[in-house]
Amino acid sequence: MTDLNAMSIDDLKKLRKDVEKAIETYHEREKLAALAEIEAIAREKGFSLPELLKSAGKKKAGSGVPRYANPDNPAQTWTGRGRRPGWLDSALKAGRSLEDFRIGG
Repeated sequence: MTDLNAMSIDDLKKLRKDVEKAIETYHEREKLAALAEIEAIAREKGFSLPELLKSAGKKKAGSGVPRYANPDNPAQTWTGRGRRPGWLDSALKAGRSLEDFRIGG
């Protein structure tokens, strides 16, 4: 442990600068360490990290089939997943039922 009371003002200022720099770069150093661990695991399994990331990117979530439509504008639809669209939210607040907008039902 360093005895701060025994340090000169110049040494204390340098130490402060070094500590501030270490704090600023902490997350970046942690990310680099995590990346190195992940790359090591990928190599251990016989893959490269870019190879794994490339194949992971090919899996695309479907947009889903619309289950609800706006009767005033049938082009406005909603799958029932995610945030409710404004047109539907307004209609529900006005007292309409979700079932009023179900497609084919």
